[in-house]
Formats: sequence, structure tokens, C-alpha cells
Amino acid sequence: MSEANRSPSSSLRLEALALLAIGRTGADIERIVREARQKARRGQRDLVWTDIEQALDADRMTMSDDLRWRVSVHEAGHAIAFTLLGIGEVESVTLGIGSVGQVIVNRYGHLAQTEHWLTKTMAATLAGRVAEQMVVGEALAGSGGGEDSDLAKATGIALDAETSLGFAEQQPLLYRATVRGFDVLSLDRQLAERVNARLLRAETIARELLDREGSKLMALASRLNHSGNMTGEEVRQLLGIRLVGQDHEVSETQR
Repeated sequence: MSEANRSPSSSLRLEALALLAIGRTGADIERIVREARQKARRGQRDLVWTDIEQALDADRMTMSDDLRWRVSVHEAGHAIAFTLLGIGEVESVTLGIGSVGQVIVNRYGHLAQTEHWLTKTMAATLAGRVAEQMVVGEALAGSGGGEDSDLAKATGIALDAETSLGFAEQQPLLYRATVRGFDVLSLDRQLAERVNARLLRAETIARELLDREGSKLMALASRLNHSGNMTGEEVRQLLGIRLVGQDHEVSETQR
């Protein structure tokens, strides 16, 4: 961008662009800026702030009002659970990115990875689906389906607890390597029942949490529905949380 197009409010414009870019990879940003520059060149003019803003906004998925609200509720549920269960630091919450919506979480690396920690992680993973059920009355199919879905992730954690992490009540010392095909759950009914019991306990934790924080869930979902994206700091301010610096590793939760 040429110096002639910079203004005293450049830092504010950069902040606005950063918010629009939340949830995208470096490759996504590079592609969007390249396409915006090419469009400006075809118009025989320099690239300006508005070009990038419009390109970032146009790259978002278009949703109906009903779907946008449902996704806002879903992602708000994840954000609240990850934050209040102490699993990690929410970095951003975004609509219209990836599989409809996305929460980027820096999971804390200093926590002891106990069975209780594992259950809370499952609860945070299931919290989006639970939030939909509580607010809208039903959950969309987006919570399940692929191997990267919320249901697949939570089931994988519960399965690992029973087969390879030493948390099973029956034969806890027996290590059984698991594969993400989940075929073993179809063949071993007793194992499937134990895995499902873990998922139900995690779901209960998520439901009780979101029921207590119902007003904050609605407030966060409403704000996200209006703005389309929120920073982690905005989420914490709404929840009344002051962040304490911790070691963490980056992960994503999305529909």
C-alpha cells in the first residue's frame, strides 16, 4: 500500500482489518490481499484500505439470519466453556470461517492432564452443541459428521480414556491402541457403553455450566451475531475474567 494512502488513523484501520482477518490462516490472508491488489491494478489505481476490508468481508460465508444466530449460540457455548472451565485462553471467535464458525483456543500446557481435566476438555468440546439445544431447542448436524467434528473429537477423547490412557475402571493397565475409524465401538458393545457414559458426564458438566451462565451465553451470542467476530479479550471482558499468563498450545474448535 503506497504511503499516499496512509492516514493518521492507520493504526485504527489496521486493527479493524485484523479483526476481519480473525480465523484465517496466513495463506488465506496472502490470497485475499493478492486478489485485492489484482483487482485494484485492473482498475488502474493503487490498493487502498477499503479494497482489503471489502475482500475480507466478501470472503466470509453467507448465512441466513437463522443459521447465523444458531452458529453464534454454538460458538458462544464453546468460548464460555473453554474459558470458565479453565481449559485454555480463547484467542478469537469468528462466524463465516471454516465450517460455518470457529473458536481458536490456546490450550493451557501447565495443567496436569488428569481424568478430571480430560472430562472438562470433553465438556468444552460438547458445549457448542449443548448451547444450541438449550437456546434453540435442537442441535444442527454440524456438531457431528466428519472426523474433525465436535462429536468425533469428544468421542475420541473418551475412547482414549478407556483404551490407552489408563483411566478405565476395567483393566486400566491394558493398553489398546485406538484408531479414529471408531470401528471398535461397533464391535465392542460394553466399551461403547463406557465411552458413551463418559460423554454423558461431560455433557452434563457443559449443561450445568451454561445453565448457570445463561445470561452471559445470550449476551455473548448476541454480540457475536451482530459483529461476526470477537477477540478473546472481548470474550473475557464480557465474562468478567482477568487473564493470568500461562503456557499454552494452540488448537481450534469449530463446527
